[in-house]
Order: sequence, then C-alpha cells, then structure tokens
Amino acid sequence: MDWMALSDAEWTAVRLSLRVATVAMLASLPPALLVSMILARGRFWGKSLLNGLVHMPLILPPVVTGFALLLLFGRRGPVGAFLAENFGLVFSFRWTGAALACAVMGFPFMVRSIRLSIEAVDRKLEEAAGTLGASPAWIFLTVTLPLILPGILAGMVLSFAKAMGEFGATITFVSNIPGETQTLSAAIYTFTQVPGGDAGAMRLAVISVVISMAALMLSEAMASAAARRTVAA
Repeated sequence: MDWMALSDAEWTAVRLSLRVATVAMLASLPPALLVSMILARGRFWGKSLLNGLVHMPLILPPVVTGFALLLLFGRRGPVGAFLAENFGLVFSFRWTGAALACAVMGFPFMVRSIRLSIEAVDRKLEEAAGTLGASPAWIFLTVTLPLILPGILAGMVLSFAKAMGEFGATITFVSNIPGETQTLSAAIYTFTQVPGGDAGAMRLAVISVVISMAALMLSEAMASAAARRTVAA
C-alpha cells in the first residue's frame, strides 16, 4: 500500500481543498437562506431575473464564471480594488479567491435545495403560530427552520461536494499555485500533465471520492435525524 502514501504536497492539496470547501459552504449559507426565502415566498417584478442570475453558474462554462470573477474581484476589478484598499481583503491568486469561486459555483445547488424545502412547508402551521402572538422571527426559528433543516443540510452537502470538485472557475480566477490555490482537482490535473504522475493523480482521486461519499452519508444521517425530531415534535 506504499502507493497510497501521500506526499507533503498531496496532503497540502487535501487540507487546502477541505478548508476552501468548508469556507465556501459556510459563507454561502446566509445569502442562500435569504435568496431561497425570497424566491419561495416573494411576489415581485424581476423574480424570474433573480432566479436566472442565481442559476447562471450552472449554465455558463466554469471558465466564463472564473473570468467574470477575475474582472470583478481581481486586483484591478471594481469590487476587488475596493475590498483590497479598504479592508485589505485580496481574492486574486489567494486561497480566499478559490473559496469565493467555489461558493459561487455551489450557490445554485444550495439555493435550490433550500427553496424546495421552504415551498413544501405547510403555511397553516406558520399562520397558527402567528395567531398565538409569535413574531415572524420566532415563527421562522421555531416552526419554519426545523421543517426546512433537512433541505438546508442537503444543500450544504451539495455545495461542499461541488466545491471539492470545482476546477474550471477556480483555476481561471486564482490559477494553480501549490500550497495557495492548488486544490485537489488542480493537483490531479497537474499530476496528469507530468510523466509518472498517474499514481499521484490516482491517490488524490481516491481521497476525493472518499471525502465526497463521507459527506453524503453524514448528510443523510443528519437529515434523517432532523426529520425524526420534527415528526416527534
């Protein structure tokens, strides 16, 4: 099993991918909840446009999405220059940029999962809580949130899995810098381009599959537990 022994560079790529995917998933959650609620419950002009913008990363080639991020969040981009000058936050050629690219690519998956859960909620339960004097915030925390929790967990895992496998947008936006922006997918690509790199690519591919499967199994277990608690309540 010596062929499965990871080198320091491979371990670095694994750790970086886990960090990037986790940050991307957690950063996406608050806006995904807000956008999902707006799309599920809102009635306004431009709703179809908002829905289209949210799902644009699924339609566009990942390279195009990465190029758009480079134009906006690069050092010379309007958003990137503002953030760098006022907050010292730099995305281009940094692991934070990889997290941003992964968050953008995984955002549609999280929104769709949460939105479907919100649309499945029985509004009569929320209305009943409102007639008892509960505030909208309290209704959301005690009625809506427990009901949509399985959908939230599923969306988080889908976003995490997408981030673990993201390549096109990331390499276009932040390049492929070992130790800084070289995630699992980028490292696998690098190994396939050098003679004798097949073993390294295989090792990282196996690690990627194991991590993704573990995340999916954990999501199923957490969603089932949340559903049982909701039924019991």
